[in-house]
Amino acid sequence: MSLITYLTRIQFERGAIRLIAEELALLGAARPLIVTDRGVVAAGLIDRIREAAGLPAGTPVFAETPENPTEAAVLAARDRFRAEGCDAVLAVGGGSPLDLAKGVALLVTHEEPLSRYAAILGGLPRIRPDQPPVLAVPTTAGTGSEVGRAALITLADGRKLGFIAPSLIPNVAICDPDLTLGLPPGLTAATGMDAVTHCIETYLSPRHNPPAEAIALDGLSRAMRALRRAVRDGGDVEAREDMMMAALEGGMTFQKGLGAVHSMSHALGGHKTKRLHHGTLNAVILPHVLRFNAPACAGKYAALRTAMGLPEGADVADAIDALNRDLGLPRDLAVMGVTEEECEALVPWAVEDHSTATNGRPVGPEEIRALFRAALGAGEAGARSHARA
Repeated sequence: MSLITYLTRIQFERGAIRLIAEELALLGAARPLIVTDRGVVAAGLIDRIREAAGLPAGTPVFAETPENPTEAAVLAARDRFRAEGCDAVLAVGGGSPLDLAKGVALLVTHEEPLSRYAAILGGLPRIRPDQPPVLAVPTTAGTGSEVGRAALITLADGRKLGFIAPSLIPNVAICDPDLTLGLPPGLTAATGMDAVTHCIETYLSPRHNPPAEAIALDGLSRAMRALRRAVRDGGDVEAREDMMMAALEGGMTFQKGLGAVHSMSHALGGHKTKRLHHGTLNAVILPHVLRFNAPACAGKYAALRTAMGLPEGADVADAIDALNRDLGLPRDLAVMGVTEEECEALVPWAVEDHSTATNGRPVGPEEIRALFRAALGAGEAGARSHARA
């Protein structure tokens, strides 16, 4: 039995893509627009999905999703949806195509501009449920967007904002671990750390939701035992299944909110000239936010240690640092080409981000500035002094 019903309808099993046509029929849809990116097309996954699901060869495809989804791409895909007479969106790929698909479905039935619906601009009550159905097919194990109520989209002015509403949760998630077999080690590591960060940040959120916390800890446990294996051996089916479940569980817990790691990575992700991968940013920033949050979350850190398989009293942030090194991820933001001047300009955006309010410890401009310096490799001492405060 592959069906899970939690927040939405989820098909989770090897070979689940064969169920796409059946799920479309249950939604009363017959002509989806496939929203994806060029890398997914080049990997042959769209042809594979069409064949397995029995979709017509002429099913339209929008493959121009940028690495970080943009307002311009949302509008282009929305126009394609209308021109092709589509009645559903089939999102295939990592977090970018999945988030873009949510934006497309939104603007099919909602008037422009897109910014009207951003969470920090009071957009949630403006989002109605009258959107075409979205089916989400993740091809990486990290974002959790297949069950998330948010889409992160960079507007024309450069702001990367969250669009959040229950109706943005895809109608169906098709989670097929076979789609991640052979995913390159670097991408496996970066997306895997995205899942790890989701599980940790949602668990540390001060909102009261014990079921979500239990799910977050299970997801973290799976990721910690499987991520290194998946990076070492892309064909390790058991590790791939655990990582896809960890990513799904991270997404299931988004209801609790995230934290400063995501506030900072969202701000950095809107950079117009640098290609900064969201999961990699999370991996680099996470240890510093963990050190900052520690004084306010001591009891929860004990549960994190258990889920991570660490001994009593072990430093959780140091364990994440070690994991990043083992996975071959960058040691700091400076290595990724980020400068202190750029981070300084992004402090207000990070503070205003929708994730800031649910950080495990209250955080404002001074703290965000110190965390950026620490993640750049320039302010480690300052970050540790904040942690002791």
